[in-house]
Amino acid sequence: MTQLTGQPTTDDDIVHLTVPADGGYLSVLRTATAGLAARLQFALDEIEDLRIAVDEACAMLLAIAARDAELDCRFSVTEDALTVEVTVPTMPGARLPAESSFAWKVLTALTTSAGARAADGRATISLLTRRASGW
Repeated sequence: MTQLTGQPTTDDDIVHLTVPADGGYLSVLRTATAGLAARLQFALDEIEDLRIAVDEACAMLLAIAARDAELDCRFSVTEDALTVEVTVPTMPGARLPAESSFAWKVLTALTTSAGARAADGRATISLLTRRASGW
């Protein structure tokens, strides 16, 4: 399997969390993000940037989530990068914010790359962050 980083991963490098699509559960995803980034020895400011980015991505998805939906969050860990993909079932006709929106400016400023896709009643935001600091 190859992730967005272009590096091979194994199933041991994947963490999958599912929480109710409710803002009260976002702290679980922020904590998991920080823990995995710390495992990769990200600098403290990199960890905080990634936590904020995950929170912003989830907020964008919660705004268009179907009633009683669940947020699926998939973390892919490689030697020097963390990819976070958050997916939610959406309300009919729901749209993600435009890439020119403030929310997208935040995501692209805080991560190495960010992207989104919506199809078949589901929306996904993907965030890739590479560790900037050396070991």
